[in-house]
Amino acid sequence: MAEQPQPISPVKNFFAGGFGGVCLVFVGHPLDTIKVRLQTQPKPQPGQPPLYSGTFDCFRKTLVGEGVRGLYRGMAAPIIGVTPMFAVCFFGFGLGKRLQQRKPDDVLTYPQLFAAGMLSGVFTTVIMAPGERIKCLLQIQAATGETKYSGSLDCAKQLYREAGIRGVYKGTVLTLMRDVPASGMYFMTYEWLKNTLTPEGKSVSDLSVPRILFAGGLAGIFNWAVAIPPDVLKSRFQTALGRAVFSGASNSSDIQPWQKLFSLLACPPMT
Repeated sequence: MAEQPQPISPVKNFFAGGFGGVCLVFVGHPLDTIKVRLQTQPKPQPGQPPLYSGTFDCFRKTLVGEGVRGLYRGMAAPIIGVTPMFAVCFFGFGLGKRLQQRKPDDVLTYPQLFAAGMLSGVFTTVIMAPGERIKCLLQIQAATGETKYSGSLDCAKQLYREAGIRGVYKGTVLTLMRDVPASGMYFMTYEWLKNTLTPEGKSVSDLSVPRILFAGGLAGIFNWAVAIPPDVLKSRFQTALGRAVFSGASNSSDIQPWQKLFSLLACPPMT
C-alpha cells in the first residue's frame, strides 16, 4: 500500500506547479532541443555520415552554428503552457485518485496510483499536443536551413491557416500514447520512492528536500524510459511535411503511415 500525504490547497498546487514547471523548461529545454533534432534528423544517403553522430555532436554543432539561443528555440510555447499544464496534470491525478477511493482517507495501491497518473496524462494532452507541435517545428527549422516561422505565435498562425485546428493538433494520438503510460509510471514511481525513502516511524511529509528531489529525479528517469519510443514517433510525425511522408488516412491509395514510419526509423515495416 502507498501512504498518501494530506491534500494541499489547489491554489498552492497551481502556483507551485507553475513555478516548478517554468524552472523545468529553463533547465531542460536545451536538452529537449538536442533530443528533437536527433529524433528528426534525416536518414543519411549511402556512404554519407549522419547530420549528428550523437548527443554531444548535436550540442556542439548547435552551439557553434546558432549560439546559446539555438538551444532555446521554441521555448515560448512550453513556457506559456507549462503552468496550466501542471495545474491540469495534478488535477487529473487528484481526480484519478478520488475516483478510486470509497472514502477520502483510503490509501491507494501502486497500480491504482498508476491508473490515476494515466488519467492526468489524458488531461495534459489537450495542452501538450499543440505546444509540442509548435516547439518541435521551431526546434528543427534552423537545422533544415529554412526559416519559415519567426516565432511560436507565427508558427501557430501559419499552421492554423494551412490546415485549421487539425494542423495545430497534429500528433495528438501519439502524444496520448506517450503521456498516458509515462504519467502513470511517473506518479507511481514517485510515490513508491517517497515511501521507500521515508524512515520507519515517520511520515512522507517529513522527507528532506534532497530526498524529495532524488525521488522526483529518479521517477523522471522511469517516466522517460516509457515515453521515449512513442516520443520519437511523435516528433517525426509532427515535423513531417505534407502527405508525402506520413498519411493519417486509411485509403489504399495513400502511403501506409506505419510502413513509412518504420522505414524512416530503419526498422522493417509491419506486415
